[in-house]
Amino acid sequence: MGSLKSLPSKLVCSLLGKDGFRQPEIDESLENMLKKIIGNVLNKRRAKKLKIACQYHNLHLPAEHTPAAHVIRELTSHGYEAYLVGGAVRDFLLHVAPKDFDVATNATPEQVCKLFRRSRVIGKRFPIAHVMVGRDTVEVSTFRSGVARQNEAGRIVKDNAYGTIEQDAVRRDFTCNALYYDMNKKQVIDFHNGMDDIQQKRLVMIGEPVARYQEDPVRMLRAVRLAGKLDFVIDETTAAPIAEQAHLLQKEPVARLFDELVKIIVSGHAQGCLQQLRHLGVDASDIHPLLFALQNAPRHGVIEQALLGTDKRVRAGQSVSVGFVLAALMWDKILPNYQQNQSNGASEVNAMLAAISAFRDEMERGWGVPQTMSATMREIWALQPHFLYLRGKRPFKLLSNPRFRAAYDFLLIRAKVGEVESALADWWTKFQYAKDDVRNEMAYSDSLKIQGEATAPKKKRRKPRKKANAKSVGE
Repeated sequence: MGSLKSLPSKLVCSLLGKDGFRQPEIDESLENMLKKIIGNVLNKRRAKKLKIACQYHNLHLPAEHTPAAHVIRELTSHGYEAYLVGGAVRDFLLHVAPKDFDVATNATPEQVCKLFRRSRVIGKRFPIAHVMVGRDTVEVSTFRSGVARQNEAGRIVKDNAYGTIEQDAVRRDFTCNALYYDMNKKQVIDFHNGMDDIQQKRLVMIGEPVARYQEDPVRMLRAVRLAGKLDFVIDETTAAPIAEQAHLLQKEPVARLFDELVKIIVSGHAQGCLQQLRHLGVDASDIHPLLFALQNAPRHGVIEQALLGTDKRVRAGQSVSVGFVLAALMWDKILPNYQQNQSNGASEVNAMLAAISAFRDEMERGWGVPQTMSATMREIWALQPHFLYLRGKRPFKLLSNPRFRAAYDFLLIRAKVGEVESALADWWTKFQYAKDDVRNEMAYSDSLKIQGEATAPKKKRRKPRKKANAKSVGE
């Protein structure tokens, strides 16, 4: 819509005089507004012509008692189309319990919010509705037409042109995520052979991969995460451009990159994602420090042990601390400075505090790490030298610290990779579970010496002040 020539003839006649000159009362702002309105209408009309062949698979998925079922029933009862879509359908087909539920509908976010009291519209580039069902949040997105506004690099900056289910399927990222489940008809609607790709454990990009990565560079990290999590093989055509296009991630908001990296860490398959990242040959040095740390994690080091433990906890349904894993990822940034400060004569505690302070300035320049997670990292690091002091009141004080357990688990990892003596970790394991009399004996007995323990410096006694000679009463 570059000029008035692209507008319908009737509208042009109303804007131009008999001699083809623009009427003076029509200003530039009105013209732009009219072009935008007419352009949106014409784009929708063109988009509706798109028809894609699809397959219907009669399957019963156990979705009736999920949070999304309530949302779908409510939308369809008011005459809207509504389908379970994306990762939930994929996970059901893989016999995995879904963690998130997404619904696709022809209702706009505003119409969705009118039906559900506990709901809100979020997002500027991609407006969607979040509907609360009990303690769960169901993400409800409106069918997109694929007519989006892009910048000069091809990245989508706004995508709120609504369309049909066929158009919505085209704009999704991978074929395994473009499956729609009709709960009423018990059918899976497949527009891109996603069912076959799931059976073959193959991750395939919809459309031309280079263009899709330019639209949204984070799709490259998503490919790494999905392939590692699902144990899929990335299709050759999908994988080939990733190494070359990875530089596009540098322009992404750091908070968005951080969120995607956290999803990799807590996926329960972080080790598989790490292997995918190395296999693709992505140069992460200028993208994000956490991604670089993941890619260059030493074998059998602190990072690998932390990821293994996190994967194990996630698969067992246990809670995990993202701050703990981040502390492991960035430990190689702290340790050299800590050791250097010690060699310069600083005590263990002061050496660690100085190393943390220097690194904090670097981290808070813009890594996208929330303050709560950053605080957890610093506290875990700061407590490490305190484990070296095993005599007197100090072990009891450390044991009562709220971060003791996280710091102790970190100490176990360090002992496992040979950074500290295993006897030190064993001492703390025994101390925390021992009875009071045993603890007192361990802390105050000189016979129980551990190799590597530190000795607290003796406090200097102040010399008593000399009392001033009392003046005589007669003076």
